[in-house]
Amino acid sequence: MHKLTRHHSEPTEHFASRARRRAVATALAPLLAATTSLLISPATADATVRHTHHRAAAHTSGHHASKRPAHRKTTSAPHATAIHGSRGAVALRFAVAQLGKPYRWGATGPGSYDCSGLTQRAWRAAGVSIPRTTQAQARFGTPVPLSRIQPGDLVIFYANASHVGIYAGHGKVIVAPHRGKAVSYALMRWMPIYAIRRPG
Repeated sequence: MHKLTRHHSEPTEHFASRARRRAVATALAPLLAATTSLLISPATADATVRHTHHRAAAHTSGHHASKRPAHRKTTSAPHATAIHGSRGAVALRFAVAQLGKPYRWGATGPGSYDCSGLTQRAWRAAGVSIPRTTQAQARFGTPVPLSRIQPGDLVIFYANASHVGIYAGHGKVIVAPHRGKAVSYALMRWMPIYAIRRPG
């Protein structure tokens, strides 16, 4: 009698276990489907990240562009200074081309120069007529403070305005120095400055 009862109970338990597993599977099916929908391939994920980053960058760029002030065209110097800059550059280029030519008193080129003859010819090349002598050049044009000196300006030296050169930048002038010397660069700090004049 005991064996018969046991024989009939085992199938019952088996069917009950299967029924429980089926019920659990049925209950978990929606959850598994949702989880599966969230799983994407690495390529898809990378593309999604790139797309998101691109949209964020475009938004940021547009935001900064809207904040950026409108470009305004400005000039660093007045028109008159710009004109002098071009003429002064021409005068300086002429003086540079004379480097190495001998000094000769009273000479105005093209083979030799004295100091004021060199400066007069340099500015004539720039289209500006200036006086012949150093003393007259010291009174010609616009006075310029040392802090505003520009290439091409005339630099007159010594208390009696006896020497003149063309400013070449970096504290140097181009001069026709004296007999026995050639047109060359000279340091301004070795000569006392009498005046700085801007012809054009």
